[in-house]
Amino acid sequence: MVDMNLMWAFLVLFFTLAVDAHQQKCHSVCNGIPGVPGKSGSTGKDGKPGEKGDVGSPGTVGAKGAPGEKGKPGTDSGLYSNWKQCAWHQGDGKDNGLIKECVFNKRHGESSLKVFYGGNLRIYNCNACCKRWYFTFNGGECKTPLAIDGVFYMLRGGGKPGNIHRHRHIEGYCNQIPKGKVRVGFWVGNCKGYGNADAASGWNSISRIVIEEVPPPQV
Repeated sequence: MVDMNLMWAFLVLFFTLAVDAHQQKCHSVCNGIPGVPGKSGSTGKDGKPGEKGDVGSPGTVGAKGAPGEKGKPGTDSGLYSNWKQCAWHQGDGKDNGLIKECVFNKRHGESSLKVFYGGNLRIYNCNACCKRWYFTFNGGECKTPLAIDGVFYMLRGGGKPGNIHRHRHIEGYCNQIPKGKVRVGFWVGNCKGYGNADAASGWNSISRIVIEEVPPPQV
């Protein structure tokens, strides 16, 4: 009977110690119930730029694009080969009037005409005098953009034996001249605000007018 009591006492003591050890282990190791998630923290600052990466592999060829709009018609190549020269070897002593007329066939309405005169011109025996040489197209001076002319002014030349002849060059472009026959004239006259003076053209040399049809100017 005594032995049974000792055995039961031993079992109770062993069970008590085992439960106490398990409770102590849970207090230090076992997790509790998960808590409520906290609020998100503030955004951090940008980091330093990273190193440049390697070049990527070439991409695939893209799809063919749609056809573009039709361009404007090109300039007729004939504009670059239509020109004429009128040359003569004869002096002209007139002070006012037409010196030479050269007829030109203009092929296109939108083109321009480039003209120049090359030859000898002079004024003589006058003081503060001026003469003007200029081009006309079908009887009128160029208006677009402006007249094509050259003036020769002399301050002191009266009563002196000097009679200086020099080669002169007068050149310019005229726009908005209709196509077809164009009468290009080279004239001599008085300068605006001045009276008449003794003029001479083409002394002892070749004179020439050159006319060329060219494309219109850029906008």
